[in-house]
Amino acid sequence: MPSVAFHTLGCKVNHYETEAIWQLFQEQGYERVDYESTSDVYVINTCTVTNTGDKKSRQVIRRAIRKNPDAVICVTGCYAQTSPAEIMAIPGVDIVVGTQDRVKMLEYIERFKEERQPINAVGNIMKNRVYEELDVPAFTDRTRASLKIQEGCNNFCTFCIIPWARGLMRSRDPKEVIRQAQQLVDAGYKEIVLTGIHTGGYGEDMKDYNLAMLLKDIEKEVIGLERLRISSIEASQITDEVIQVMNDSKVIVRHLHIPLQSGSNTVLKRMRRKYTMEFFGERLNRLKEALPGLAVTSDVIVGFPGESEEEFLETYHFIKDHKFSELHVFPYSKRTGTPAARMDDQVDEEVKNERVHRLISLSDQLAKEYASQFEGEVLEVIPEERSKNGEGMYEGYTDNYLKVIFKGTEDMIGQIVKVKITKAGYPYNEGQFVRVLDEFVRTAEQAAI
Repeated sequence: MPSVAFHTLGCKVNHYETEAIWQLFQEQGYERVDYESTSDVYVINTCTVTNTGDKKSRQVIRRAIRKNPDAVICVTGCYAQTSPAEIMAIPGVDIVVGTQDRVKMLEYIERFKEERQPINAVGNIMKNRVYEELDVPAFTDRTRASLKIQEGCNNFCTFCIIPWARGLMRSRDPKEVIRQAQQLVDAGYKEIVLTGIHTGGYGEDMKDYNLAMLLKDIEKEVIGLERLRISSIEASQITDEVIQVMNDSKVIVRHLHIPLQSGSNTVLKRMRRKYTMEFFGERLNRLKEALPGLAVTSDVIVGFPGESEEEFLETYHFIKDHKFSELHVFPYSKRTGTPAARMDDQVDEEVKNERVHRLISLSDQLAKEYASQFEGEVLEVIPEERSKNGEGMYEGYTDNYLKVIFKGTEDMIGQIVKVKITKAGYPYNEGQFVRVLDEFVRTAEQAAI
């Protein structure tokens, strides 16, 4: 039985796609082994979002070549798409596939075994207008299932290389989305996370169909789905129709990840982002009216070229005033090949780091404030794994993305359980198990409504 080992760098979409590629190998009779062990084939799914992503990808490739010089080394993903020649130049790399045609990977491997000639199978992603179907009926270890609904992005923000790595916006056929969502629920997943490169842009390339309609159709047609989460959505994509659907929904969770990047209009303009702070603030207010208790998490880039102390403070105060529940804070790092990398007045590293720390401590404070509203409340949690915080302790997430640690049992993993928040905090809350929310209880509750 031939063996294959995977290493995935980067985002959730990459992890999803690795699982999809594994399905293809499994169908051909491969067994999956750990990346650190000797394998016949190594598949490295690369990331290129920063220069560091490229560097890490190269290190991981070299590690596989050292591990087994006779193995077939196959490199895929974003870095493979943007810089195939750089990867082909690494001695020992046999096959390079970008972010399309991954379904042909096994064909390339067979061809390589026969001809022993390196294969560069990377094509022009910008010409691609069709969503590549990659199915994942189940995940190796997760309690939340990702479901990819779109590919690519049309935004071309000045700091970002991703449109060049992923191509333009392509939406997945809604019938395929619903079919796969049902498959995941049937496989036992209670929560599905809709994911993509520009997830909220779903439907922008379609006639008479959009994200709001997809959300409605999933809820209506997927039987047994308990929770539906959107991995990330841009403020400009939160239409009144989307807000209405969320407001009416029984399964869409009270949590949205809305990338802010900066809270200053002048910086946003340099970033070529498609909104103003006024618009972003107005959307947040509308959302919080429709969904009381909503958690809004966000990404922020600190020290973008030319960012003054005033512009940074605008961002700081915007975040503070709108009470985000948690931030992912990134110091701006030059990405070769993007307009921002060529901009003058790059911000000094020390200034960047000092600003990053200020925002991280604000994020910690806001996260604690957000969690404190739920102290004493009973919330639904899906336990994901044993916690390292004590014997018999388990951890999982509420619908509004609070991490809760409580005393439980192994059989609760992946189920929905009711937990009372006994002590709010950050990075986690302490809770007390109340009961398993099984079918019987739920039916009785619905009958009572």
